[in-house]
Amino acid sequence: MRTDDALAKAKSIGLDLVEVAPNADPPVCRLIDYGKYKYMQAKLQKGNKAKATRLKEVKLRVGTDVNDYNVKMGRTEQFLDHGHKVRFQLRFRARENAHKELGLEMMAKVVEDMKTMGQVDQPAKLAGNTVTMVLAPLPAAQRVKKFKKYEDENFDTESDEFDAKDDEE
Repeated sequence: MRTDDALAKAKSIGLDLVEVAPNADPPVCRLIDYGKYKYMQAKLQKGNKAKATRLKEVKLRVGTDVNDYNVKMGRTEQFLDHGHKVRFQLRFRARENAHKELGLEMMAKVVEDMKTMGQVDQPAKLAGNTVTMVLAPLPAAQRVKKFKKYEDENFDTESDEFDAKDDEE
């Protein structure tokens, strides 16, 4: 159909002539409501986006108390349950630097406690006065929560409060 005829027909019906496949030979056009077409395209693109995994950060100390540790592990379980990776950071201050093995032991305890929810993505690594480690979530069918009683029903894993800062490059 000629372009002029298609435009005349679209105006008479009250629709728009939209080119759907410009690379085809001849180009393919449709008579549709352009606003509705744009809305459907945006909806399709939004649905096609893969859920982005974000890196959350949990900071520990050598002297982290048992209850504080349990609360942090409960939050870590929630992060892993929502598919986010979790970076653990343990810093040493002053005299703690003389006992770096305590930090590595704490990281080993974290790995042991989180083995039902995640696996080690980057093993514990000592750099200066900091030990860092990254856990990645297990597949959803394999996850088993251990720290359920520390779970907060209103806890938002999408907030930026616990997102790792991407300041190192």
